[in-house]
Amino acid sequence: MPYILSVGTAEPPYEISQKDSMELAYEMFRDRFPHIERLMKIFDHTEIRSRRFCVPADWFREEHRFSEKNDQYIEAATQLGAEAVVRCVQKRGLTPHDIDCLIYVSSTGISTPSIDARILNLLDMREDTTRIPIWGLGCAAGAMGISRASDYAKAHPDARVVLLAVELCGLTFVKSDVSKSNFVATSLFADGAAAVLIAGDAYVRRQPDLANAPAVIGGVTTTWKESLDVMGWDVTDDGLRVIFSRDIPTLVKQRMRQTIEQALARHQLSLTQISRYIPHPGGAKVISAYRETLDLPADATREAEEVLAKCGNMSSATVLYVLERSLMRPWNAGEYGLLTALGPGFSSEVVILRAGGEPDEPAV
Repeated sequence: MPYILSVGTAEPPYEISQKDSMELAYEMFRDRFPHIERLMKIFDHTEIRSRRFCVPADWFREEHRFSEKNDQYIEAATQLGAEAVVRCVQKRGLTPHDIDCLIYVSSTGISTPSIDARILNLLDMREDTTRIPIWGLGCAAGAMGISRASDYAKAHPDARVVLLAVELCGLTFVKSDVSKSNFVATSLFADGAAAVLIAGDAYVRRQPDLANAPAVIGGVTTTWKESLDVMGWDVTDDGLRVIFSRDIPTLVKQRMRQTIEQALARHQLSLTQISRYIPHPGGAKVISAYRETLDLPADATREAEEVLAKCGNMSSATVLYVLERSLMRPWNAGEYGLLTALGPGFSSEVVILRAGGEPDEPAV
C-alpha cells in the first residue's frame, strides 16, 4: 500500500496583489472590451488576495513569442521544480540521491529533454532513477499524478517516488487574445511548484514514525465524453491560448457526487466516512459547488480556500498545496480523506486516502 510522506513547495519570486493585477488587466484590455467595467467584477469574485509569477508584472505588458515564453518555462520550471523536490525529501531526512522514481507533470510549457531529466542533472540524482514525464492533464494532473505514483509504489514496495508538479500559467498569457476565457484567466491563474514523496509499504514498515501517514487506498479516473471543449489549450503561433468554460461549476454540481460515490463504493465506503476533503480549488465557484453537491459544512474546504486566496489557481500544483496544509494537521488512525481534481478531457481524478493504511476488516 503506498503512503504519502511529505509535500514540499516552491514559490516564484514575483508576487502581485489581486488589486494590482486588476489594475493591470484594466490597463491592457480597456480599449478592447466594450463593457470592461462590468467584467472587472470577476477579480473581486475570485476571492484571491495575491498570486506569484516567475516574471515581473511589466512582462505582461509586452508581446512575447512562443519560443521566448517556452525558454523561460524551461529555465524557471527546472529551478522551481528542483527547489520543491529538495524541500519535500528533506522533510523526511532524505536527499535527491534517495529518490527511486521521479514523475513530472505539467501543461504550461514544452521541453525535450523533459524537465525531470534537467532536474536529475541539477540535483545530481542517481543515473538509474526512473523518470516518468506526463504532459497535458492540466489542473487534474496533481491528483492523477498521485494515482500514478501510487501505482509505481505498489509495483515497487521498497521505492521512494516523488511526484513533481510545476505550472507556470503566467507564461501562457497571450496579450492579443481578447477572448472572455483569457480575461477570466488573468484574474485566476498563477505559477507554482509542488513535490510529493510517496513510498511503498515495505519501505514504510521500516519507519515506525510513519504509522499514521495517509495511505492511498484507491484512485479513479473518469473522463466524460463529448466534453473536449470544456478546458484546454489552442496551440497558436503566439502561444497556448486558454480554453476555459464557464460551465465547470455546473458540471461539478451535476456529476461529481455520483462520480465520488462510485469511487468510494469500490472500497465499500460512503461519503459519511470521509472526514478530510482535499479538492483542487479551481476557483471560488468550484469550491462552492463541491460543498453544495457533497453537502459539506463550510469549514470542510477551508484549506482549499486558503490556498486559493494566497496563491490563486496554479493548475496541477494547487491541490498539492492543499495536501501540504492537510498534512500539517495530524491524521488520526483510520481517518479517511478524499483528494479530487478536474482537468481537460473533461475529466476528474478521485483519490481515496486512509491514515494507517487499509482497515483489517472491510468497511461497511
